[in-house]
Amino acid sequence: MSHAIQERPVHVAPRRPLSHARLPRWTPAAIAAGSIAGGIGIGLAAGWHSKVQWGLIAALLFVLLTFGVTTKVEGSRQAKDRVATSLIWVSFVLAVVPLLSLAWVTISKGMDVLDGYFLSHSMNGVLDAEAGGGVYHALLGTIEQVGIATLIAAPIGLLTAVYLVEYGGGKLAQAVTFFVDVMTGIPSIVAGLFILATWNLMLGFGPSGFAGAMALAILMMPVVVRSTEEMLKLVPNELREASLALGIPKWRTILKVVLPTAIGGITTGVMLAVARITGETAPILLLVFGTKLINPNPFEGAQSSLPLYVYEQYAVGTDAAVARAWAAALVLIAFVMILNLVARGIARWKAPKTGR
Repeated sequence: MSHAIQERPVHVAPRRPLSHARLPRWTPAAIAAGSIAGGIGIGLAAGWHSKVQWGLIAALLFVLLTFGVTTKVEGSRQAKDRVATSLIWVSFVLAVVPLLSLAWVTISKGMDVLDGYFLSHSMNGVLDAEAGGGVYHALLGTIEQVGIATLIAAPIGLLTAVYLVEYGGGKLAQAVTFFVDVMTGIPSIVAGLFILATWNLMLGFGPSGFAGAMALAILMMPVVVRSTEEMLKLVPNELREASLALGIPKWRTILKVVLPTAIGGITTGVMLAVARITGETAPILLLVFGTKLINPNPFEGAQSSLPLYVYEQYAVGTDAAVARAWAAALVLIAFVMILNLVARGIARWKAPKTGR
């Protein structure tokens, strides 16, 4: 007896295209332009005259429009990726705009006075309310004080970081790490008061650039230790093990393998510490006192510095003094920038060569 075979219908899923719809490359730029126009329009309609408010509205519109348009055309998965990218770009712009604004204001106001005469003369014989004078004595003081502080703090911080990463592991290393963390948050005025109490009051030394440099070194050391420690931890252990397997002593492995590998990051950390102490005013005001004269000896007598010069001139309040303050601020920014460029060049020169 034969049985009839009943065929069941087979449901075939529709073929999905291998490629999805994509937005044109000019879409982000178009969305950004529309967001800026929308932010300005909403700000004007609401009666807001602050360009910061317009920018924040435009940034919010950019993220929302990017998500909506991408979801409509490319799907929700791609939309999430584009929103993450948009947030990164918005954060970058929000970080760069204040920096560019600060640089533009400083350059536009500082260039009115900045010239060769300003850089090569001091304030000797010039009243603060009068026009004229220069910043040479303050620039010289800053170079000497920051240089001495770096010579004190950089080797100590580097050796401390090497101990913590390569040798430390007991209670001493834990205690050093704790005190480094505590020193990171010390206000600059506390470091100045410490040197004032010990160097000036207890030991009887007078104001000098060296006293200010010691206070700056206290502020600089924990930054150098922390940054150098993190850079040394990034060096692969395989490099250390390969060197030790060849019978090379540990100290030589650190000197010839570990430190050259991390020299770029170490230099960057030192420059961050230098940039921090270069703008300090409180320790200099307590320990160096400030002067209008040129004092090339950092170990005796009062000196000046660029941050202290800016503070003193801006406190006078006259047009000539404020112009000198802006010019000195521009010199300070240029000084830090030049130091960073030089340090980058040295780090690239000393870094180990890669490739064949």
